Amino acid sequence: MIWPAAIVLILILAIVFRLGLLVYAMYTLIGVLLVSRYLTHRWANSLAATRECNRYTAEEGDEVAVIVTIENRGNLPIPWVMVEDLLPREALLYSPPRLGVTGSRVQLTHLWPHSHKNLRYQLKCNRRGYYQLGPLVLETGDLFGLHRRFRVLTEPHFLLVMPRIVPLTGYAISSKRPIGEVRMTYRLYEDPTRISGVRAYQEGDSLNRIHWRATARTGTLHSKVYEPSTVAGVTLLVDFHQESHPAKHEPRRSELAITAAASIAHAVSLMGQQIGLVTNGRDAVDRIRTEGWAGDWRTRAAAKVAASVRETSDRLRPVIIDTRRGGDQLQQILEMLARLELTDGLSLPQLILESASRLPRDATIIAILPRVTHEIAISLGMLRRRGLAVVALINVFEIADYADAAGPLIAEGIETRHLPDESAVAEICAQYWLR
Repeated sequence: MIWPAAIVLILILAIVFRLGLLVYAMYTLIGVLLVSRYLTHRWANSLAATRECNRYTAEEGDEVAVIVTIENRGNLPIPWVMVEDLLPREALLYSPPRLGVTGSRVQLTHLWPHSHKNLRYQLKCNRRGYYQLGPLVLETGDLFGLHRRFRVLTEPHFLLVMPRIVPLTGYAISSKRPIGEVRMTYRLYEDPTRISGVRAYQEGDSLNRIHWRATARTGTLHSKVYEPSTVAGVTLLVDFHQESHPAKHEPRRSELAITAAASIAHAVSLMGQQIGLVTNGRDAVDRIRTEGWAGDWRTRAAAKVAASVRETSDRLRPVIIDTRRGGDQLQQILEMLARLELTDGLSLPQLILESASRLPRDATIIAILPRVTHEIAISLGMLRRRGLAVVALINVFEIADYADAAGPLIAEGIETRHLPDESAVAEICAQYWLR
């Protein structure tokens, strides 16, 4: 608004002082401004765009092709338009980045009437995650740079990159115990369809337990004895609190935790056992659902901020996938692990307190911990004293750090294992039995 006000003021002064040449120049400049503004609005409103991806679910190492088509639907040529397909800043950090980009996401081009141009690039999926592709940002203006118009086109697409799975030692499809012998401790139920024998009737036996044939043959009451029905399995307890993952160790430690959890879930699922997940991390889908994304930004900077991930979250809702068996259980857990983000919500002791009632007694709790405080050790010890089998995988590199972290857990009677790097994932579960 400064330039138009200044031009009007100069025009008034020129008329007052009868400066004819200056008056003509101001009239000309006003005309150029009006025409430029009109053309810029016409050009911007004539633009349309679409985005296509060859896949929206990928594995680590896969490449995803993205094609963005920009179309001029108007009757006037557009001398220049700058196009940028946004990616989250977090996806381009570190070396190598989470998403490697081949080709250009930014292009300066021109469009003839009723024509289109394509913007092509490829994404190399280096790490698991849930990534927002877009929105598409376009900017155009007049040739003199007097007026520019900014637009955001196309809703974003979302790419899900699944976590890496490391085969555990001794793993084979034909094997029934790919991570070692399974020793049952809790025999909570009896299976009435599996009779293991007959015994003499005891006071309190129900009528449906009486074995009538044995009773008729012997002349005294006999009762059936059923085999115990016990379901082995694992509940993964993953600490994804931001304070537990110092920035100097990221993203190595958090990604290692996800790889270990995905590998254990995969192996246990192949055994036909139940598997579950409890974590204090943030589900990226839940973040997008609650925080959303707006499409009415006025500047390019605002659009970039909206496409990035917020560092803080006031959501205190734990992520829980109930422990059970099923054909889709492993897929649900892997997808959740792919979408999991660090957050500053619930601490691990708060998570245990919140979710303790949903932890089954007939499944081993495998806790993946980047650090161990006295509060964490006491919380896990509480689970053990309630009768749950608890094993802790300590996700630190140095053996001295592992020793410091293991001490409080061993004092609580909790078995510990060292998880220094990805090469240790294959061996980590072969060293103990699931109870």
